[in-house]
Amino acid sequence: MKFQRKIPEAKSLFLERMQQLLPDKKDYKSYLNILKIPPVKSIRCNKLKISPDDLKKKLEAKSWKINQPWRDYPEVMIVEGKTATHLSSQINEKQLNNNPTKILSLTISQQRSLTKSASEQQILSAKHEQIIDLEPGELGRALEHLLGYYYIQELASMLPVIALKPKKNQMILDLCSAPGSKTTQLASEMNNTGTIFANEISMGRLKILASNLERCGVSNTIITKKDGAALSNKLKKQNIEFDRILVDAPCSGEGTLRSSLKTYLMWNIKTIKNLPKIQKNLFLFAFEILKKHGEIIYSTCTHAPEENEEVVNSILKELGNKIKLEKISLSIKTREGITSWQNKKYSNEVKKCARIYPQDNNTEGFFIAKFRKT
Repeated sequence: MKFQRKIPEAKSLFLERMQQLLPDKKDYKSYLNILKIPPVKSIRCNKLKISPDDLKKKLEAKSWKINQPWRDYPEVMIVEGKTATHLSSQINEKQLNNNPTKILSLTISQQRSLTKSASEQQILSAKHEQIIDLEPGELGRALEHLLGYYYIQELASMLPVIALKPKKNQMILDLCSAPGSKTTQLASEMNNTGTIFANEISMGRLKILASNLERCGVSNTIITKKDGAALSNKLKKQNIEFDRILVDAPCSGEGTLRSSLKTYLMWNIKTIKNLPKIQKNLFLFAFEILKKHGEIIYSTCTHAPEENEEVVNSILKELGNKIKLEKISLSIKTREGITSWQNKKYSNEVKKCARIYPQDNNTEGFFIAKFRKT
């Protein structure tokens, strides 16, 4: 695990709330400790341009140490650093042949090493292999990144699309899409077939979205700039419906503390109290343009129950038998949704939601709920 770093002091109310969510003292301590450690450098292979095997070979040719943590998803990769091999006795055999007397100055073990087979020498080298960090910015400057062979994406951020399971030739809406990590992931899984509507209300973020789609060779996506609820309403009037919808809602970002230290300073309980109305509204309008038996993901990068289980519980109450909450199965450790928070009780159905904590999988924090329209 990487070195610990100095982090801003978390606000007392935030810590108090996290203690309530993680009542086990050892678990809570593990959570606090992981926050001091920078997140892993994770990337996702863009299968529109290259296969995971070929990308791995290219990166390893640069001496990058690549780990594929999820067996069922080889496109997900962790760049652990780059290798630096140091032999304790590095002897140039050609020089020894030119100067036979030099061998007399070698130790017995060094003399023996000259007779070792090539495979034995490789084993010896491996014992002295060291992993060093990439240089700052090296991941983003690499030719493979500039060519769109991979997208720099946090591990937990990949999970909503994995849970959504997009298929070729489907109609999919990514309601809050910038900067494009999940949109490009959708396009990659769909092999550029079907149609994706990628919506973003901010012009600045929309430009970044368009740039990332172009770099990754995405050609099945329509970019829209509109408030998410207003867009859904407009599409409904035009009788446009979707097979899958992703509502990766704006949130308080508690799960991003490892990669975004400014979140410590920006955290505010008022934000947590105000966002659920917006989040629920986005979902309900999007639900109106979901096809019958279609699936919709609601996800956030926060731990706050007000933005997670409470929103899900409210949706279930309002939509009743029009909607069904699905159980989520992922390749990492998840915890079920909580059924009570600060004197509020939620339906047992919310247990089907997935809570992702950073200490469980060395990721950022996330929350995912998957619904089906009945």
